[in-house]
Parts: sequence; C-alpha cells; structure tokens
Amino acid sequence: MSSTTNPLERRCPRLGGPVSFTYCKTCDEDRQPCFKIIDCWWETFDVVRYLKDHLSEGQFQRLTVATPRPKIASLVELIEKAKKNEGE
Repeated sequence: MSSTTNPLERRCPRLGGPVSFTYCKTCDEDRQPCFKIIDCWWETFDVVRYLKDHLSEGQFQRLTVATPRPKIASLVELIEKAKKNEGE
C-alpha cells in the first residue's frame, strides 16, 4: 500500500476494493451504516464512540444486532441496481 493512502480509506471485504469511511457510513439503501462498519474500522479509530455520538440509540442498536443477508441476495440486489442505473 502506498504511503499516500487516505487513513480513512480501506479495502472493503464486501466489495473487494478501497472505500472511504464516508461510504461505510451511508452505503445501506436507507443511507445507514454498513453492518460491518465496526468490524472494519475498530483498529483505525474508536468507531464505536463515533457511531454512538452520531447515531440515535435505536440506529446504534440495530447496527450492533444486524445480521448480514445471504451473499447471493446482496449480489442480486447489486446487479439490479446496476441495471437500473444503466437505464437512467
């Protein structure tokens, strides 16, 4: 990795490429944080504190108990979004 890498950018285990923390905060279809945001960012900074400070109690609780959807469902959704965006 280059020394000019943005410290708030990392490789996304779901997408396989680099993403910013900003993306992780709003990547969900409802502009909510990714369910893996804590797993991915805990070593970089106190992401739990950040989320507690910036989310409602309900949003934070949903995030901590979120379970990932099956990979195939996510892939189908991404394909459908890409087709929709291509048609626009």
